[in-house]
Amino acid sequence: MLHLYNTLTRQKEKFEPIDPKNVRMYVCGMTVYDYCHLGHARVLVVFDMIARWLRQRGYPLTYVRNITDIDDKIIARANERGVSIQALTEEFIQAMNEDSDALGVQRPDVEPKATLHIPQMIAMIEQLIANGKAYPAANGDVYYAVREFAAYGQLSGKSLDDLRAGERVEVDNFKRDPLDFVLWKAAKPEEPHWESPWGNGRPGWHIECSAMGGDLFGETFDIHGGGADLQFPHHENEIAQSCGAHGGLCGHHAPQVGEKRIDSHVKYWLHNGFIRVDNEKMSKSLGNFFTIRDVLKKYQPEVIRFFILRAHYRSPLNYSDAHLDDAKNSLARLYNTLNNIAPTEFALSEQANEYTQKFFAAMDDDFGTAEAMAVLFEIANEANKQNSAELSGCLKTLGGVLGLLQDNPQAFLQGGDTAEGLSADEINDLIAQRKIARETKNWAESDRIRDILAEHKITVRDGADGTTWTRG
Repeated sequence: MLHLYNTLTRQKEKFEPIDPKNVRMYVCGMTVYDYCHLGHARVLVVFDMIARWLRQRGYPLTYVRNITDIDDKIIARANERGVSIQALTEEFIQAMNEDSDALGVQRPDVEPKATLHIPQMIAMIEQLIANGKAYPAANGDVYYAVREFAAYGQLSGKSLDDLRAGERVEVDNFKRDPLDFVLWKAAKPEEPHWESPWGNGRPGWHIECSAMGGDLFGETFDIHGGGADLQFPHHENEIAQSCGAHGGLCGHHAPQVGEKRIDSHVKYWLHNGFIRVDNEKMSKSLGNFFTIRDVLKKYQPEVIRFFILRAHYRSPLNYSDAHLDDAKNSLARLYNTLNNIAPTEFALSEQANEYTQKFFAAMDDDFGTAEAMAVLFEIANEANKQNSAELSGCLKTLGGVLGLLQDNPQAFLQGGDTAEGLSADEINDLIAQRKIARETKNWAESDRIRDILAEHKITVRDGADGTTWTRG
């Protein structure tokens, strides 16, 4: 039975879908004005893993991951480059898809764009105003009245008084309260805008996910996910908006946790942990900011995926070349097993053997990929001891559940495009020269070539089917 950690209730809970025949998961996606970075990679891979496991467990899942294609950063970047907003966003949507495809991330079922859901956002804002949760201001903006939603702060654990005490001093004479946030922004000169009951303008960032989630899934759904940085204020604001529009409690399964009432339109909130670089926050100003494309130049895609999934999704993850190198070597150990012992087809089920039982138990415990990967190494060790093609098949199949071990083993072990040192063509040329030297019994030349290959950590295997090689 699957259990997951609910950020809202701060405890592990049994997963009981609202409708077992229609499990719904919404994940906050990318704001497409630049290339995806390592933090995006973690969101992409983590929720891909979660979607895969839900489906492996037999849940009929609809996975939605939105695209933010209008906001201040997008407008500023388009102006910098002298291109249209649509041209800019389409360029980076394509780049995002290329990066996620490289990481073995399966496409979500639906990828709604904010700009295609403006009418739904306007309708939700109108409902919030009608319900007394929002108000139009004299400047043409519309604000959410935070103090009109008593449960505000429940997701992040922040109280209204604490927020008020720690608020930044911002001059905005149009807000009734400094804590209020914008739902609709009045149009500025030469900015994209849409018609609304409050004049031309565009939506605030927070309203888009409430409107798109409601449009696609209805007033309540099962899982909402995203990075830990979105917990406050974005997801906190989503709850306020959705509950404010739909009339308070929207079907959450546990309206009371201890003495605290829980108001949410989502049953389970999941958040993945931060990525740090050499124990520092990733930041362009610190010069430690890496795009997925940067890292793919140095490491094979599965190495990056392995690195991300080796840690529990809620834990912080520290990026460094040393950690990526270790991930590469660890993954190579598994691929060596598949390379040495050709896997047979394996019929996956929880009760297939002791290893599948342990793997399923780990994944059912809040998607415990670290423990699940430990099982993969147990299988590899036993497969090597027994020279077991069945266990090798089990290894490949369970790895596939995590989106791993799907490359050709020899191709992976040869390093692909990221390999340093001798190129594959140079290695194959040396092996061909060595073959000629051996055939002509020129042992001195054969030994010289062998030493060159050994110096570059190339392992050569001569077999009945010819000569193969791997790195490391």
